[in-house]
Amino acid sequence: MEKQQVHPFFMFQGEAEEAVNLYQSVFSDVDIPFIERYGPEVEGMEGKILRAVIVIKGQEIMCSDSSIQHDFSFTPSISLFITCQDEQELHDVFTKFSQEGQIRMPIDNYGFSKQFGWVEDKFGVNWQLNIE
Repeated sequence: MEKQQVHPFFMFQGEAEEAVNLYQSVFSDVDIPFIERYGPEVEGMEGKILRAVIVIKGQEIMCSDSSIQHDFSFTPSISLFITCQDEQELHDVFTKFSQEGQIRMPIDNYGFSKQFGWVEDKFGVNWQLNIE
């Protein structure tokens, strides 16, 4: 029996490359094992990301630029929960994402965690940042 995998999938509307670049600059352990780009057959999309896999802290995330415009984007009800190595990483990631993003919960002791923060990046992707 083959192993079934579930992957988060981020659908962007022309900003996938910029998002991937941001995530590479924020996290120290990012790998991009696969990128496929649109060719000239899809008008206005040439060079944009058709499909990509980005690996952050060992978690594969798929992403693409949609060739169809949608009236929806990301929602805070879905987020990525990141266990940071230490307080420095938590603060660095939180600061970089909040610069053009939105703070949902500032870094604080919330009882369930002594250091936790929730931030939405400038693309609308939500990140819960924690230290065990």
